[in-house]
Amino acid sequence: MTPRSCPCGLGEPYAACCGRFHDGSRNDTTAELLMRSRFSAFAVGDTAYLLRTWHPNTRPKRLRLDAGQEWTRLEILGRTGGGLLQAEGTVEFRAHYRYQGETGSLHENSRFRREGGQWQYVDALA
Repeated sequence: MTPRSCPCGLGEPYAACCGRFHDGSRNDTTAELLMRSRFSAFAVGDTAYLLRTWHPNTRPKRLRLDAGQEWTRLEILGRTGGGLLQAEGTVEFRAHYRYQGETGSLHENSRFRREGGQWQYVDALA
């Protein structure tokens, strides 16, 4: 039996890739890695991780995912900042999904901030 691939698209087994961020054993080191791990959290239904990595100023009180929506693929289209020695960054992406037999995608340019050594999702840029 082969380990299941991580939904983030890096080609690694889930446990060795985003699974280690989801279970809290590792922290994302860049804004892009946080974007990828958040996509994977949507794909596997990990709302606790999504809330934990959402900036407190913009975090919703609750988050309910639609079980009928299947996140299928992530494309990183661009990024600014968000590196190891930076405190802010953006990641532009397209997240592909399947919902009620139809396919679609979400295009967003997300803003991230690192505080206390941890990257957090802030919001989508207009």
